[in-house]
Amino acid sequence: MRLRYSGSQGEFPVYTCTYAHEHSGVVGHCQEVRALTLDAEVERLLLEALAPDRLHIALATLEQVQHEDALLRKQWQLRRERARYEAERARRQYDAVEPENRLVARTLEGLWEEKLRAAEQIEHEYEAWVRRHQLTVTPADRQEILALAENLPAVWMASTTTPADRKQILRLLIDTVILDQRREPGKVWFQINWRTGAISEHWLIRSVGAYTHHAHRQRLEDRIRALNAAQKMDDEIAAALNGEGLRTAWGRPFTGPLIYRLRKQWGIPAIRVKATSMVPVRWEDGSYSVPGAATMLGVTRGTIYQWLRVRRIQGTQIAKGMPWQIRLSEEKIAALRVYASRARRSKKEVL
Repeated sequence: MRLRYSGSQGEFPVYTCTYAHEHSGVVGHCQEVRALTLDAEVERLLLEALAPDRLHIALATLEQVQHEDALLRKQWQLRRERARYEAERARRQYDAVEPENRLVARTLEGLWEEKLRAAEQIEHEYEAWVRRHQLTVTPADRQEILALAENLPAVWMASTTTPADRKQILRLLIDTVILDQRREPGKVWFQINWRTGAISEHWLIRSVGAYTHHAHRQRLEDRIRALNAAQKMDDEIAAALNGEGLRTAWGRPFTGPLIYRLRKQWGIPAIRVKATSMVPVRWEDGSYSVPGAATMLGVTRGTIYQWLRVRRIQGTQIAKGMPWQIRLSEEKIAALRVYASRARRSKKEVL
């Protein structure tokens, strides 16, 4: 994929596949992936891979690989020594033959050349194997790697570290990253090919334009239906979904108004709020109902509703039509009693 910039001012980097356009003349792009979210996830995986505890495990594994490598080197050494011995033996046989035995000499000379070619071929194979297996890590290398792991997160996030520096670190540790956003709706599959030869596969939740493409579309609808059936209001449903780690199609937290729109879209009816005359003086959390507040303050319920409208007192409702829950401290109660008493006296004087 190639990097391009979208937006009115080119502020959004996007990875774009242009293979079909370049090779088949197809108009448009095969697929596109927003770069910022993906880059952030790759950076997180990089720092996670370089965490000290993981490096300890990796270095321990490398030591085991080095032990196996040493055994293979020993086998190669024996093969090389054997090939050189056979070539030297063929040379001695050729040197030992009498000059007049030309037929025998030619045969031994051919054998000698064959053994020399075989020894040379083994040397070439050994050199190629060595180039592919550079696994030597000294104790000093080990300490340097672990020290880097301790400091890398701070270095990575430092204001003095430029984007070019971060890219250079990425290139040192990561060979290539392969992307595909068509495997599952609302997700990006990507594979990291590390410089060590390791390969890791990952999934990233991406922003989508409609809930039909949401990565957790069915789970989301099922949870909203279940919470609605449990008599939860839209704001409560939104809080529950956010607490479970679910996000909107755009990657943001849910809100009550959005839950309302989703219910309408999926045909989920609103819960029926049943008014009740059995309202307690105080609720379990210590807040007052309207009748309880009126009794406590020595005023009418109408006065309480008026004070709620003008915000002289603070109250909450789970939903419109549900009973009020009014929080009153001892200081607030004393102050409101004085205020109500003065209001009554003032009214009498006017009359």
